Amino acid sequence: MCGSELHSLPEGVQRVARYLQEAGHAHGPQMLDGAARTSQEAADQLDIAVGQVAKSVVFKRKEDGVHVLVVAAGDRRVDEKKLAALVGKVGRADADYVKARTGFAIGGVSPVAHLQPPVTVIDASLTRFEVLWAAAGHPHAVFPLDMVALQQLTGAPVVDVVELPAGEGA
Repeated sequence: MCGSELHSLPEGVQRVARYLQEAGHAHGPQMLDGAARTSQEAADQLDIAVGQVAKSVVFKRKEDGVHVLVVAAGDRRVDEKKLAALVGKVGRADADYVKARTGFAIGGVSPVAHLQPPVTVIDASLTRFEVLWAAAGHPHAVFPLDMVALQQLTGAPVVDVVELPAGEGA
């Protein structure tokens, strides 16, 4: 992207595109024909496994109000107890809080380019996939990446913060 095509994109997508470009990421945002507000919608449009969707789940840390971002596989649920053991007690974040902290609406929260820096962790189950897709600042925008790029772009550790799927035991 040279810049002129950025102006036709929604503001959040422009911010993500600039961030990716400045970080030297090889792939910019792609606009989808339909919305990808959920991991299933994104997987259906991209013709990928739901787990390949690197969804951004935002929580509010109770002690200081900082937003905590979990980048999790689309086929997993975040285990709030595991997350709290790593970052402190957290609660659910409502749509207004998410928009104010990240600059993105729920369903389009990117793992990068937040208005305020989050505490970020990456779900270890994402390592199952070579190619991941993340939201790019709008419910119709996504971008591809791999685990190495996800870690480099976010500076976040890879940790176990999800519930075990039914049938998988310790």
